[in-house]
Amino acid sequence: MTNITIAWMALPFFIGFVIYLLPKLDRFLALGIALVSANYALAIFSTQSLLNIQLLDNFGVTLTIDQLSGFFIITNAIVTTAVIIYTWSSEKTAFFYMQIVILHGSVNSAFICADFISLYVALEVISIAAFLLITYPRTDRSIWVGLRYLFVSNTTMLFYLVGAVLVYKANNSFSFTGLTGSPPEAIALIFLGLLVKGGIFVSGFWLPLTHSESQSQVSAMLSGVVVKSGVFPLVRCALLLEEIDPIVRIFGVATALLGVGYAIVEKDTKRTLAFSTISQLGFIMAAPEVGGFYALTHGLVKSALFLISGILPSRNFKELRDQPLNNSIWRALAIASFSISGFPLLSGFGAKILTSKSLLPWQVVAMNVATVGTTIVFAKFIFLPHKKSEEKGKVSFGFWWAMVILLGGLIVANAVYYQAYTLSNILKPLVTISIGWLAYLFIFRKLILKFPRGVEKFDHLIGVMSLMLILVFWMVQI
Repeated sequence: MTNITIAWMALPFFIGFVIYLLPKLDRFLALGIALVSANYALAIFSTQSLLNIQLLDNFGVTLTIDQLSGFFIITNAIVTTAVIIYTWSSEKTAFFYMQIVILHGSVNSAFICADFISLYVALEVISIAAFLLITYPRTDRSIWVGLRYLFVSNTTMLFYLVGAVLVYKANNSFSFTGLTGSPPEAIALIFLGLLVKGGIFVSGFWLPLTHSESQSQVSAMLSGVVVKSGVFPLVRCALLLEEIDPIVRIFGVATALLGVGYAIVEKDTKRTLAFSTISQLGFIMAAPEVGGFYALTHGLVKSALFLISGILPSRNFKELRDQPLNNSIWRALAIASFSISGFPLLSGFGAKILTSKSLLPWQVVAMNVATVGTTIVFAKFIFLPHKKSEEKGKVSFGFWWAMVILLGGLIVANAVYYQAYTLSNILKPLVTISIGWLAYLFIFRKLILKFPRGVEKFDHLIGVMSLMLILVFWMVQI
């Protein structure tokens, strides 16, 4: 399994350059890489064993492959497959598919890294590949959004790298377990880097503009898997180290509430989805034990929703209420929205139940509020008008096959936690959804409220880093 793992890690980068040399095979090679990752993830689930790989001793690479990694890897495989098929009939060049493959491979690497230096390399490659995908249209707007993303990412990774050096100085090891016994400033610096990369709490205010202004398939990759490369190490550290767990859970709760609050009042569809991503990342961190399954569910849902947003007649909810959607498109939109709201028969139901059962007592009230807020957010999509349309040919076959993969995945993944189907477990989300829908129809649908966007400006994003560094340092000291 060790040799297979090393080959699997290296293959996307090799194929990425092969794609550039053989552009006529770009789609097929990219799809093949995604399917290889899917098979690797299934092998992890079938063996159900923990694999640790140590290369070059303390100075080298430490890899950990387990069930948690498996959930994140299968998410990456399914989302990448759907995005490639969605893009199949477009005019995207080999360069686009090459970056998709390199992004896919570097994200997979982040999901099995267990040392800070290897993770640093993976995160930096992710940043470069994501930047090239964001700027692919080569418009002034896309280039600025991409540069903004790259500047924020590179700045925060400098803090992260200093923290990694301090961990090594204290323990002669870059391993995640080296956080134990490391000085508080080391933990604070590393956490700052991961919080920004993952779009967590106020460090995530770079995310709405980046995700909403990128092309739909790029937004699907960013929201479905890329931001999870920053969340995964936090979840891993919480599971490994008892003293880290409370910090991760606190940020999880705060992030869930912050993101859903902004998403409720947002009037733009893609920005709503982006703020919802921030909130859902909080759910993953609030219950690290089941974060992998929640990440899978969220990745499939949010990728589907971003792909759907790309074919809607408008991004403005007010305009969408005056332009009924095609019934078929609305059904796809509704299935994804039902799942993330926790409706039974979809994997979002099991993920919500598992998360609620893994919360600590002090988290319950806040996370219930965030859950109701999520149902309010996606009621905005569910209650959009729709009708049978005679117009055909406007949506490519790739879109529908991508929906089959992503929404079908939500149905299949529902079997992961079939034990959730008890009467009490079914009633609770139904009541929650009813409350959220009523709140939307009678309060929030008519509410005119807009939060200022000043906090999303580049200079504010850099300034927030220093505040977050102080906050995390204070939390570690307590």
